[in-house]
Amino acid sequence: MSAVSEEEYRYNMTMKIFHSWPEPAFESAEQQEEVWGRKWGCDNDVGRLRMVLMHRPGEELGVIDPAMRNEELGSYGDPEHGWYWRGATIPALEELQAQHDALVKALGDNGVEVVFIDRAEPERMKTCYTRDSVIAVKGGAIVTRLGPKIRRGEEVSATRTLAALGMPILRTVHGTGIMEGGSFVWLNPQTAVIGRSNRVNEEGCRQVEDVLRAQGVELLRVDLTGYRLHIDGALVMVDVDTAIINPVQLPFWFLEKLRELGIRTVEVSPGDPISTVNCLAIAPGKVIMSAAISALTKDKLDRLGIEIIEVAYDKMYLGGGGIHCSTSPLIRDSI
Repeated sequence: MSAVSEEEYRYNMTMKIFHSWPEPAFESAEQQEEVWGRKWGCDNDVGRLRMVLMHRPGEELGVIDPAMRNEELGSYGDPEHGWYWRGATIPALEELQAQHDALVKALGDNGVEVVFIDRAEPERMKTCYTRDSVIAVKGGAIVTRLGPKIRRGEEVSATRTLAALGMPILRTVHGTGIMEGGSFVWLNPQTAVIGRSNRVNEEGCRQVEDVLRAQGVELLRVDLTGYRLHIDGALVMVDVDTAIINPVQLPFWFLEKLRELGIRTVEVSPGDPISTVNCLAIAPGKVIMSAAISALTKDKLDRLGIEIIEVAYDKMYLGGGGIHCSTSPLIRDSI
């Protein structure tokens, strides 16, 4: 057996002294601030919102052709090209921008830093619904993989923007995984839920669960009914222990699970547009909601001490997404 050389001895001693340090964890405030400049991500849906990702509707909407009307569906679209517009009418771009600008102003007025997608990819006319391309978790982001071909590619602009901000990307959904952020909800810092649908498959859930498991978070799966896309049409957290829900779109076992977790529920009322649930908490018990909310639901929330900031968003909703869809939180305070 040959003797250890002096060079090898010194190398081993150096590596012994200057070894690797797995602790503190990547997501800890200490490591986030030292390595990434600030504490990134979210572990809840209601803590004070510090930074949100948005995109002002722009020239990418030029792909919409008013001549491509489908009377059976009461909407517009080109199945071959892949674009679609669910609304019965197509507002002028200036109208959409005005409502989006009003939402941005409401956020800014409440101390939220709004950052914008650097630029939309050509013809990706749903880019304004930034919720779907990014899921913020502890310490960083999961970049999703969107389902329909007209949305495939929004992940590129989201990734560029996150990289420019310096936000860690903990996972990019890949392979055959499909995942859209509108179907992800933090119920509390230890529990999240994904709504499986034709926009979210089990492989996408599994990849998100891989990230959450490493952070000690349990992931629940709820199968949405019919062709409903995202769980944020049926459930959004509005306070630490309060959710606004449309109960007819959620299974009984999950309603019971919410009760088990100590989450009280406010059910939408007759007269509420379907955009009512699609709201955004900017602090515990402080929510930006569609101005079309019914007086009955507004009274229910008021009696629970939930403060509502109303924003007209009916034109933007015609494109298939509401206030929640148009905002992707990147940083929230823990609760």
